[in-house]
Amino acid sequence: MKAYVFPGQGAQFTGMGKDLYETSPLAKELFEKANEILGFRITDIMFEGTAEELKETKVTQPAVFLHSVILAKTLGDDFKPEMVAGHSLGEFSALVANGTLSFEDGLKLVSQRALAMQKACEITPSTMAAVLGLADNIVEEVCASIDGVVVAANYNCPGQLVISGETSAVEKACEAMKAAGAKRALILPVGGAFHSPMMEPAREELAAAIEATTFSTPICPVYQNVTANAVSDASEIKKNLIIQLTAPVKWTQSVQQMIADGATLFTEVGPGKVLAGLINKIDKEAATANA
Repeated sequence: MKAYVFPGQGAQFTGMGKDLYETSPLAKELFEKANEILGFRITDIMFEGTAEELKETKVTQPAVFLHSVILAKTLGDDFKPEMVAGHSLGEFSALVANGTLSFEDGLKLVSQRALAMQKACEITPSTMAAVLGLADNIVEEVCASIDGVVVAANYNCPGQLVISGETSAVEKACEAMKAAGAKRALILPVGGAFHSPMMEPAREELAAAIEATTFSTPICPVYQNVTANAVSDASEIKKNLIIQLTAPVKWTQSVQQMIADGATLFTEVGPGKVLAGLINKIDKEAATANA
């Protein structure tokens, strides 16, 4: 079965999508429509902007989403997903790709999500850190032993987790992770504590926008970050998407479940090759490709 996967924040690079814009009339039309919806020329930043400009959350999230979704749309008849999944922000790309959300609604939600997350980041100093070389349960136990808010946020692949929370708690957790045998525990250059309770204000804000958006029955199941299971019911997809901001991204578990359910080829659609790399670490036998 053909599985398509969509990357999240961090996959962006200057020049992303420019080749699509220049070679595909459909891509050009969709990029221009995006400029209109967003109220600024995001294409200028994507194609010519500095890494610094591209790193702003309000730019990064729509930029990665647009690259993924427009690339999928230019694949035409070759694009026949039998299952989809996306990493964090990538879940929105996956939901446009499988027909749950329209292009316009997906972009509006991603833009609102980015702005809501930005606001939440400004309330309390918070951050994320990558922990390498520890079992999931050890990471969870160490987080639970720390005073303050710090949780496992991204289960990226075995031995690679990201923790998230209040800056002081994450710093303490990093020291404790090293003491517990982690190869590395390093603070990431992110704006705040994504996929943690610190995102509650953003979750509330985004929930209203998601509730007001039409979700259609998808053409194939989406393996959602929150459950790591196949979901095809539009109302259930909606509910899981609302929880997503404060819940961990179960990427390892999602990929394992997709393989168990018959995925034979994972094609990454969007900037970079991060997910293909993670999938190969989750299952060395998994076949991966890039669109």
